[in-house]
Amino acid sequence: MKKRIAISMSSALLIAGLLLPTGLTAQPTAKEWNAKVVGWNLGNQFECSAPGQDGESMAISCPDGAIKAETAWGNPVVTKKVIKAVKEAGFNAVRIPVRWQCHITNAQAMSIDKAWLARIKEVVGWCLDNDLKVIINTHHEKWLEGRPTYQYKEENNQKLALLWLNIASEFSQYDYRVAFAGTNEVHIRDNWGKPEKENLEVQNSYNQTFVDVVRATGGNNQKRHLIVQTYVCNPDFGLDDGGFIVPKDVEGNGNDYLSVEFHYYTPWDYAGLCKNNFWGQAYQQHGDIPESDEKTMTDFFDRVVKTWSNQGLGIVIGEWGVTDRQKAGQTDIIHENMTYYCHMLVTEAKRRGFSTFIWDNNRFGSGSEYFGIFDRGAGMKVKAPWILQGIAAVK
Repeated sequence: MKKRIAISMSSALLIAGLLLPTGLTAQPTAKEWNAKVVGWNLGNQFECSAPGQDGESMAISCPDGAIKAETAWGNPVVTKKVIKAVKEAGFNAVRIPVRWQCHITNAQAMSIDKAWLARIKEVVGWCLDNDLKVIINTHHEKWLEGRPTYQYKEENNQKLALLWLNIASEFSQYDYRVAFAGTNEVHIRDNWGKPEKENLEVQNSYNQTFVDVVRATGGNNQKRHLIVQTYVCNPDFGLDDGGFIVPKDVEGNGNDYLSVEFHYYTPWDYAGLCKNNFWGQAYQQHGDIPESDEKTMTDFFDRVVKTWSNQGLGIVIGEWGVTDRQKAGQTDIIHENMTYYCHMLVTEAKRRGFSTFIWDNNRFGSGSEYFGIFDRGAGMKVKAPWILQGIAAVK
């Protein structure tokens, strides 16, 4: 008989004290940065396209009204209260996905609109004020992510270098709680499957360009925690000679200040599409479960350790989550199962030193990709307590 995992919201707040980092005065290695990090994604906010702009546009510009992009996908403006609520719920880090391409004032220099930079810095500052670690990335840069081919390799690397030169220079004196992630889910549009050799090589080149440029900006960036990605952030395209090459860091750094990032919505039929209402052998009596189960997860995490952790690299699960689903007469047990999944994922990741960042897109309902946890339009009311219960119960 399985043991139910439940914890009151007050207990969730108390456990935050066990998770929150102390002030960092010396640079941590990537492994040290990731250890015990249980993070949250500020999803569907700063990675939005400009108001009225096609989200798949590859245009590099700064259209009128672009500063209002953070609300373009229906979410309210981010406030101090948002960040404070995340901390009080027990999280100790925030990943801030950022789209820069619709805030570029000079495409030749990849210069960033000062107002957009100031806004990102403001939110980063609120995170640091709450002693939260932060990841800043390039997210939904369609000109970069959607063209991982030899045809655009040189052009994209030049633009990526200029973009990160500008971002890294602006943040070079920020303390080591701030980490940078070079790309996001690089892939040919609508093709999430196995990449070609050239796609892998282009992703590897992006990673190397990112590391080279950030290190060249000096200051705290010389040993800042940098995060590189597998193709489409799918770990299967990096493990077991999958074509992923660890970029070379500057002399003296080794792999100490690098992490590999992947995303884990596994199995997608359960976590993202909710074709299965239940997951795991512990719940098989309640309905059909996917073939991917508890052992699948732990065996996979062990492969990650063997392939990357044992090289001295940190591991960042930059996104993960479980979409909500409801069914008459079974909703409570379904939510209990979601608690179980969350608890197991964070427990097993934390045990191996991986940081985890749950995806929250502020969408609520039943079906595909309803990953909302906090209702940002209702004072950060918790609308998916079963998710927080599973995370907060992790020791």
